[in-house]
Amino acid sequence: MPSKNLKILLVGEYSRLHNSLKEGLLALGHEVTLVSTGDYFKKFPSDILLKPKYVSGFSKKVKVGLYKLFGIDITSLSIKNQLFRHSDTLKGYDVVQLINESPFGIDASIEKEIISFLHQNNKSLYLLSCGADNSSISFAYAKKFRYSILTPLFEKKVPEHEYEYALKYLKPNFTALHDYIFDIMNGVMASDMDYHIPLQGHEKYLGLMPNPINISKLEYIPIEIEDKINIFHGINRANFFKKGNDYFEAALDLIVEKYPDKVAVITVENLPYAEYIEKYNSAHILLDQALSYDQGYNALEAMAKGKVVFTGAEKEFLEYFNLKEDEVCINALPDVDYIFKKLEDLILNPDKIHQISKNARAFIEREHDYVAVAEKYLNAWEKGVKKNSVDGS
Repeated sequence: MPSKNLKILLVGEYSRLHNSLKEGLLALGHEVTLVSTGDYFKKFPSDILLKPKYVSGFSKKVKVGLYKLFGIDITSLSIKNQLFRHSDTLKGYDVVQLINESPFGIDASIEKEIISFLHQNNKSLYLLSCGADNSSISFAYAKKFRYSILTPLFEKKVPEHEYEYALKYLKPNFTALHDYIFDIMNGVMASDMDYHIPLQGHEKYLGLMPNPINISKLEYIPIEIEDKINIFHGINRANFFKKGNDYFEAALDLIVEKYPDKVAVITVENLPYAEYIEKYNSAHILLDQALSYDQGYNALEAMAKGKVVFTGAEKEFLEYFNLKEDEVCINALPDVDYIFKKLEDLILNPDKIHQISKNARAFIEREHDYVAVAEKYLNAWEKGVKKNSVDGS
């Protein structure tokens, strides 16, 4: 861990990751500023909050028209202008960390302009591979995963235009952005196994950083099954197939048909974070995603609260953390019959729900505590600076 207190700038937000990391770093005595859009509809807090404009209604139509006529994205320009109003606040940091190659989700050339400014005016720059990016999408597009978020595209469940957000990272402008960042950065880290695997062996890869979870904000709720087993299914409609929600829906239909007196299903869509997390408090089982090797942030927070989560928990994850199958969560495969049987097993054996719930909380405390993870980041950043000074870059 660095001997001095650091001034740290966290750029971008996905699913509260940077907020929790900030809290861990503050607990260790460091100075931290977070600049982000709040992850759009999720509305996470930020020290410098950038508000995406021209994203709905008539103003969106104007935006689309201007882009078609002149190739100008006024939403991206608005984000840039808002950010540079704080230019003096964004200088002089020991560490700048981008949550993604496109931390604001805007035009690649404008992302590059912003990242170039941050690189030139601060001491070190790091990248977190979190969410779709060039490394993970290139790996998935080459079908090097057994399955991935691109599986629905390969199976022609979803037209290519609905994968525009993910596939943009393979286009020349975003590939150029990727190359630029990898050239200037001090190092790159991965937030989970889906991003760790594609980066293994890269000379600037600093390792897997488990998602930081502020357990003090997430009370463990002991499982109490009084009548029915409550199953929660949260849907982000834009990512319906990419998260494998279609497999969950089909399996739930079978479960409700066979066990109508034993289960109650809670389904919600596109809720802000604060409302979402309240909605699943009464759940015993939570269905998260079926096309990943590891848990995302929503799954981890649910596990911290003692929910039995159907999510990514592939053999690579189990080996990395020395776990047994179904020990801390259920590996949700893209297979309706498999998901149905896993749900049925829990319904018929509720003692397993109680045990997995306890194991899940213990796992989060052991591997994802936000202060311990913040220390891992500090060590990785220090390693990156030393490595670059040795390499002469």
